[in-house]
Amino acid sequence: MKNTALLRRRILSRRAFIAVIGLGYEGLSLACAAAEGGFTVIGLDSGGERLADLRAGRPSVPGVPESLFRSACETGRLSFTEASSRLEETDILMICAPTPVRDHRPDLSPIEDSCRQVAAHLRTGHLVILESMSPPGTTDHVARPLLESSGLRAGADFLLAHSPHRIDPGNEEFTLRNLPKVVGGVTPDATGLATLFYGQLVDKVVAVSSCRVAELVKLLENAFRHVNIALANELAMHCHEEGIDVWEVLEAAETKPFGFMPFQPGPGVGGHGIPLESPSMPGRVRGDGNRPYRVLEQAQDVNARMAAYVAGRIGDALNETGKPVNRANILVMGVSYKPDVADIRESPALKVMAHLLRRGARVSFHDPYVESVTVDGTVLGRMQLTQNVIGRSDCVAILTPHRAYDLDWIAAHAKLVFDARNAFGPDRRPNVIRL
Repeated sequence: MKNTALLRRRILSRRAFIAVIGLGYEGLSLACAAAEGGFTVIGLDSGGERLADLRAGRPSVPGVPESLFRSACETGRLSFTEASSRLEETDILMICAPTPVRDHRPDLSPIEDSCRQVAAHLRTGHLVILESMSPPGTTDHVARPLLESSGLRAGADFLLAHSPHRIDPGNEEFTLRNLPKVVGGVTPDATGLATLFYGQLVDKVVAVSSCRVAELVKLLENAFRHVNIALANELAMHCHEEGIDVWEVLEAAETKPFGFMPFQPGPGVGGHGIPLESPSMPGRVRGDGNRPYRVLEQAQDVNARMAAYVAGRIGDALNETGKPVNRANILVMGVSYKPDVADIRESPALKVMAHLLRRGARVSFHDPYVESVTVDGTVLGRMQLTQNVIGRSDCVAILTPHRAYDLDWIAAHAKLVFDARNAFGPDRRPNVIRL
């Protein structure tokens, strides 16, 4: 593409104008980082309550630290809009559209809509980067044709690249700044300019040879997590049948200084990485084959069954106290998909609650980050965490162990605690049953 030198100079001088399309967790985090990095940034979203909150200075997106949002806003370089016509003013467009799950498959329509929106305002010299969670082949076979419907050609008139997000909500050790960023472009120029841009925001950028390589990196990372959690879950079920403490096995295995990485069992796998973890995803996008990922398929099956298994174990624990699960009062502690975040996407805790409700239990919940949830069409509001609420529950099920929870206080006032996450560790208590 011509005029790459101009964009290079604009990036290095911080005069490049950035647009972030989609202001979910990943999009808003990137917008804030770019503003703090010295770039002028507009965040584009479809309007509604989220956009109104952001314009008013309220960081209403779960997982984005308030300090990061405030700091970015104070630079005066970050603004928010629903006017897609402003895309024509920009130099770099980052597509961070969500990838919701429909019928256990990722729905690419938000990515497609964003690409059509960009195509309507695409101009010669733009750099477009797809950040959205997407199956391998999406950038080449979905995004590129939609963008080229503008009449401009990727590589000749504009640059196109893919960079999978790696941001981990709630992780204070690894942030956007110190997490290496993987980048792959349609052309070497696209890879080079995208690498240069991200190099202004993060400590290390890893350039790969194509968009599909970058997309497969994300698939491999998510699959690695899913497969190893499935192994830990199968071990947990086997240990329970044999009367062995699975946590003792895991703690002993973890002492090996090489060749082993600890993963813990639990009620399932949740969060923003899930849509890519279907074994059929590589075949979902035309041109990328239909080879099944058999190990991943088996892992997905194991992890999908864990919610029902945990609900069954809670029922067994109640039965041992002489209380049937039907009409039992069960208080679930933690409904987000991981500790210390508000994200409930694909949360296994909600699936456990659904199984318990179907078995006739009276289920309530507390989570310091979540005010309400919908389970099987029923809206449940957060309970106040009081001694009375704990004491009248037939079972307190710890499904997501937020650091804010006082475990000693909970155990002191609960009749029965089911600890699905080993929150209590080696501390043995007579009324605490571990997975």
